[in-house]
Amino acid sequence: MKRRSGLRMAAALFAAAIGGAWSGAAEAGTMDRLKQDKAIRIAFREDAPPFSFKDDKGQPAGFMVELCRDVAKGLSDQLGGGALDTRFVPVTATTRFDAIENGQADLLCEATTATLSRRAHVDFSIATYVDGASVLVRTDGPIDFAALKGRKIGVLAGTTTQEELDNSLQDAGITAEVVPVTSHAEGLAMLDRAAISAYFADRAILAFLASRSAAPQNLALANNFLTVEPYALALPRGDQDFRLAVDRALSRIYRSDEINQVFKRSFGTSVAGAQGSGLLQTLYTISALPE
Repeated sequence: MKRRSGLRMAAALFAAAIGGAWSGAAEAGTMDRLKQDKAIRIAFREDAPPFSFKDDKGQPAGFMVELCRDVAKGLSDQLGGGALDTRFVPVTATTRFDAIENGQADLLCEATTATLSRRAHVDFSIATYVDGASVLVRTDGPIDFAALKGRKIGVLAGTTTQEELDNSLQDAGITAEVVPVTSHAEGLAMLDRAAISAYFADRAILAFLASRSAAPQNLALANNFLTVEPYALALPRGDQDFRLAVDRALSRIYRSDEINQVFKRSFGTSVAGAQGSGLLQTLYTISALPE
């Protein structure tokens, strides 16, 4: 009896050891997988210009996409191997965080606002950009936020911007009809044909949309920021080694002229020449962590 009990116990311990080994392999970190696969999966939005979109050739483009290309190079250097193959995973405003949580992508590279509630599901890198919500209006319509009372205001559905619009209207005691849209392009088209009186989004996005309008002379961008939106790259929650590697790559980009090159490729200008450059330059100076 004792011998059989001993054999059963030994078998159980062996199975537990094997199970633990397999569990450890299954829980291997992102950096280990990148080194093994020699590829990184970048989630990007096709409809969030100028940060993340498809260009005229159908290729991923935008400031966040370009920044992540450089981050991928930095990760390659840290792994000590050849260049990582960059594989782009299209996502929407609705599916973007699911792609990270479900392991379909390693990095979310678009206009992502880092919030405490989102940190319950994903982790974030150090800051990558700072923007703020504002309104794009028709010149023949309301000229300020207070004048939006009783009007239709478009906003991208399922975003922090929609939440901020609801809060801003409530705080100002303004009753207006909020019209959720599925893409910024849809919002711009509705504004162009006067189906809505204003469109609410981050200011940099609104400026880009205005430049793509069928009649830009009929649109005006408000000068004020109604919110502050700190952007960051979303990545798998709890993978500290990967987050450290991403932050190290970003810090090296910020400390060098590389961040200026990202701006030039994306906007045709450097950080020093970009709109709101003082704020952005400060952001990159204080965000770049020392080694």
